Amino acid sequence: MTEESTSGSASAAMPIRVVLVDDHAVIRAGMGQLLRAVGDIEVVGEAADGAQAVDVARTTRPDVVLMDLQMPGVDGVSATRQIVAEGLADVLVLTSFSDSERIFGALEAGAVGYLLKDADPDDVLNGIRAVHRGESPIHPRAARTLIGPRSSTTTVQLTARETEILTLVKDGLTNRLIARRLNISERTVKAHLTSAFARIGVSDRTQAAIWAERNGL
Repeated sequence: MTEESTSGSASAAMPIRVVLVDDHAVIRAGMGQLLRAVGDIEVVGEAADGAQAVDVARTTRPDVVLMDLQMPGVDGVSATRQIVAEGLADVLVLTSFSDSERIFGALEAGAVGYLLKDADPDDVLNGIRAVHRGESPIHPRAARTLIGPRSSTTTVQLTARETEILTLVKDGLTNRLIARRLNISERTVKAHLTSAFARIGVSDRTQAAIWAERNGL
């Protein structure tokens, strides 16, 4: 085996680096125990509030920050906005709240996924893995909150290919998987998504997935 192939194998086996953020020590301990029990996730830091979360993310440079929202001092939305603005990590929200104000606040701040604390442990693990793959996991109850009040009858004219790609985005596929499924290049997928985003008036994959669900794609 060459040095290059050895390096590639080691890189492929690297665990997903996660920072846990929650003001309750018991929840951090339980979540840490869950994550440390699997081989592909490594807990590299913990924080009890939003300000500490930003500092820990700056120090550890994790892949994913698992973020609570309601905390003393700097809340999770503000911390998410700062972490995303500095390009420190992807943020996956894990909270007890499913009201539209908090959900939209977190997503607008840059969170790429939104899970609730009553989710099954496997859903949390798979959510972290999904975020690391470039997907946007949303808890079904949170998705219903987003879709219901904002239902729209506005007609948007999409091309057949744009519709096809948006459907696959809704199903959680990354650009790479969409390209493979449709036998086109990732650049072509991105071009169609850019056009579709402009047509439907959204700015990211999470919003596009919600729009696609709301409009029955």
